[in-house]
Amino acid sequence: QVQLVESGGGLVQPGGSLRLSCAASGRFSFINTMAWYRQAPGSERELVVGITRDGTTNYADSVKGRFTISRDNAKNTMYLQMNSLKPEDTAVYYCNAVTFRLSTGATSNSWGQGTRVTVSS
Repeated sequence: QVQLVESGGGLVQPGGSLRLSCAASGRFSFINTMAWYRQAPGSERELVVGITRDGTTNYADSVKGRFTISRDNAKNTMYLQMNSLKPEDTAVYYCNAVTFRLSTGATSNSWGQGTRVTVSS
């Protein structure tokens, strides 16, 4: 099993910043892609940004220039720096990771429990 634990959510005023973290643990040899998704009330879950193992990123248009994803492969951890936050960024943010286990050849697609981000004055 793979466990993903997010942290860093909270309440912030418009224009403010937050930094989310996602730490992966469990039975895997390495992590391929990692990504942040979000789900606002009454909306479907959407991709915010993804990052490959070599650092290639793919941002949603709505967050380009404001959010920055990074990862530390040695620590199996991913980060999301969110700046210039807007009320429409309010959502539960989920960490996603695709891991590979050499001993079994198995690929796993795992999700965290989510961390809530609220942007409001």
